[in-house]
Order: sequence, then structure tokens, then C-alpha cells
Amino acid sequence: EPDATPAADATPAADAAAAPDAAAALAWFGADPHANPTAAALAEGFEHPNPLPPVAVLAFSSANRFSGVEFPDSGAWILGAPEVLLAAPEHDAARGHAHALAAGGMRTMVLSHAPHLVLADEGGVDEKPRAAQVLPAEHEPQLLLTFSEQVRSDARQTLEYFREQGVDLKVLSGDNPATVAAAAATAGMDVSHGAVDASTLPEDGEELHRAALEHSVFGRVSPHQKKNMVLGLQQSGRVVAMTGDGINDALALKHADLGIAMGNAAPATKAVSRLVLLDGQFSRLPSVLGEGRKIIANIERVTNLFLTKTGFAVMMGLALGLLAWTFPFLPRQYSTADALMIGIPSFVLTMLPNTRRYVPGYLRRALHFALPSAAIVTLCVVGLNFYERTVDPAHSTEAFQTASFMVLVLVGLWVLCVGSRPLTPVRLALVLAMYAGLVLVLVVPLSLAYHQFELPHESLFRASLAIAVAGSVLVEINFRVHTRWLRRTQREAYRAAENAQQ
Repeated sequence: EPDATPAADATPAADAAAAPDAAAALAWFGADPHANPTAAALAEGFEHPNPLPPVAVLAFSSANRFSGVEFPDSGAWILGAPEVLLAAPEHDAARGHAHALAAGGMRTMVLSHAPHLVLADEGGVDEKPRAAQVLPAEHEPQLLLTFSEQVRSDARQTLEYFREQGVDLKVLSGDNPATVAAAAATAGMDVSHGAVDASTLPEDGEELHRAALEHSVFGRVSPHQKKNMVLGLQQSGRVVAMTGDGINDALALKHADLGIAMGNAAPATKAVSRLVLLDGQFSRLPSVLGEGRKIIANIERVTNLFLTKTGFAVMMGLALGLLAWTFPFLPRQYSTADALMIGIPSFVLTMLPNTRRYVPGYLRRALHFALPSAAIVTLCVVGLNFYERTVDPAHSTEAFQTASFMVLVLVGLWVLCVGSRPLTPVRLALVLAMYAGLVLVLVVPLSLAYHQFELPHESLFRASLAIAVAGSVLVEINFRVHTRWLRRTQREAYRAAENAQQ
């Protein structure tokens, strides 16, 4: 909701004698602790409430679009929408003036006077009488109030960011459609088709859901319509996030996939929201979206690595166990291989920016990539074991362990390479740093002593490189097959979503 600043214009029905009492009534509306943001804006301009306590109070109703208060000395005062309080034919001119102000971007309200509010009951001894939601028949409009819409300076930039990210923007407001359209245009939204008057739409059903899909700016939206619009968008396959601060937004915020309340929102609204912007700054949302996408996308990227590692550890153990072959790594050697392939890269990748949109089914995608990659790594290590036992057995245990370490890390680093794509400068630097780390592990004397490595002789060295290259090629093929599969499944998902919308 935009901020509002009030100013009062006298209508022909207003007279000088009523001005002090009207100002006191407006001050009471502004000071009411239950006032909505529009009425609360009156507190700044009218600071002298009536010294006598009210004898009856009519709480604001979004369905009726007015509220009221009755004082023992000045009668009843009703504050509400021009469409309601200026509905009589004799107020056509004032109603037209109010509509013209609304079309210019001014929020308009009317203050009317009546002898009494219509009471629901007389209440008990210690209970104030409560007024029914009925407009007194003998009310007389006194003042036309205009509230200037102060659209936040960062609104245009924030909305532009969401459009660039492929987010559809909707404005659901209880205000006059002309006022909503003017404020939305100031914020940078396309309002060439104007704002839809939701009072002409049903509370629920296909017509309301279709309007929510096809249009972007709505005025005079009731709380139940907001909720049903959110549900309709969800039924069409949309993920819905909603912001709001009024009690009228609570239903829709509760049913949205992500309800976001402003820091000054009503307690009930904040209670049903998933996220509360404590400083009330709408411009925080791009960073919230960016952080959420970074976490989710990077978790999927790192999951590819960890599932590959877990997969080849299980497969290698089973294969070597069934063949009754000795595990070709010391614990310290395997730990270093794990650090180069998984540990260090996953830590860095988790912290890097990532704007990829969330797509459901990430575990299925991760397994589709990781299981074949794990099988390839296992095949390479077992293949080197087979070569060592059948073709080139004349070497030390340390040399064979070193050769196995080279094969494992080289193939694992190619898994890291394809899993890090697209290779930004930072990601490319990370992959190259891990290759450099492998070289250092194999040439630094202190590392050779710690890992009990011994560089293999020429034939075993060549066999290790050949197997590592072959494994890397297979990983590349798996990545390309996986990428084509992803594109195909995404196209199918988009077609299914389009069919659901139709």
C-alpha cells in the first residue's frame, strides 16, 4: 500500500458551524488504535480529538466500505468511500468530482454526519454499545477528503527487477480502480487497459479466476476475492507470493505460497504470513528472492556432487568386495581426494550467486545426473585395478595407490567441471585451482611422504591417464544426455501448465 497524506475539501453540504465538530471526528478516526492505514493518516493533520468518549463505534468493514463513530455532543460521523456515501442522485456532482480526483491518483473519502448510528444492541453495564453494519438513512455528506498517494521511490526499480526475473505482477486493492491504476502507473506497471473493478466480478468461480490470470490491476477487491484469486492462480500452476499489511489481506496471505507482511501490518496479518519485512521496505524483496534462489539452486548443484560421491563409494565398495580385491586407497588418500572433488568445491559453490529459478523435482534431476556419473567413476577405478592385476602387475603398492588416486580425482574433477556449468570466471578459477591442487599433492615432497605416494612408472602412468580421459569423456556424454533430458522434461512441464490454464 502506498503512503497517504490527507487534505480536506469542503463540499456544498458543509458549513462553518460543522467544521470544528468534523475536525474532532476526523481526529478521532486518525487516533483510533484499530484504524486502517488510510484513516491512520488523518492523525497527522487532525490532532485534537473530541474530549468526550464516543457512545457508539462502527468498525470499518471492507464489504460496506465505511466506518462510524457517535459522540454525545455532535452526533454520528461516518467515514467511507464516495460510491457509498454519495450514492444518492442529489450528490451526482460531488460523486463526479470524487471520481475525477481518483482518476488523477488521489485516494478519496467522504465524511458524512447523521443524528445517530444504527445500534445493534444497548450492551451491558460495563459494555459500550456496538453499532450494526447499517448506513444511517439520514446521513448528510460534509467533507470530501483526498489522500495523496506517495509511491515509494524504489517501487519502479523493484518492480522492474521482478519483471526481468519472469515474475508476473498483480495489484489487488480495495481502493477505487481509477486511484489504483494511477498509483500502479506511477510505479511503472502497464495500465493501458485500466484497472478492473472487482465489484463487478463474482466472489469466486471461473470468471474470477480467469480475470486474475488475464489482468494485472484490480480495484474494489474484497478480502474473499483476494483469497479466491490467489487460489485460482495456484490452480493454474502458478506459485503465488503476496505482500500486504491490512487485516483484509490476511486471508489471501494465509493461502499464498509465500505470504509477506509489512512490519507495520496488523497483528493478525503478520501472524499468518511466512515472512515479515520488519522495516516495511518493499525494496528488500529482490534481495530476499536472490538469496532464496541462490540457496535452492546451489543446494541442487552441490547435491549433484554429493550424490555422485555417495554413489561411487557404495558402488566401488560392492564391486571390489564381490571381486575380493583390496580397496586401493589409504584413508588419508581418500580424504584428500574427497576434499579436492567435493569438500572445498561444495563450500565455495554454496556461497556463489545463482539466479536460477526454482523448478520442482530437484531430487529426480540430481539422481538422473549423479547415478550414471557414480557408475563411470566406479568403472574407471575398477578398470585400473583390472589393468594392474592382469596387464601390469610389476609395481609397488604405493605406486598403484597413487595411480588409483589420479584416476579417481581426475574423473571426479570433470564431474565438478560439468556440474559447475555455466563456467563463470569464479567457477572456472575454482575448477582450475582443484586441478592445481592435484598437481601439488603429487609433486610436493611433504605431501608425498604424508600420503605415502610413489609416482607410478611410465606404463602405469599412461594407463592411468588414458582411463581418466576415457572416464571424463563418458562424464561429458552423460552431462549432455542429462541436459537434453532436462530440456525435454521442462518443455513437457510448460505444455502441461499451458493446458491447465486453458
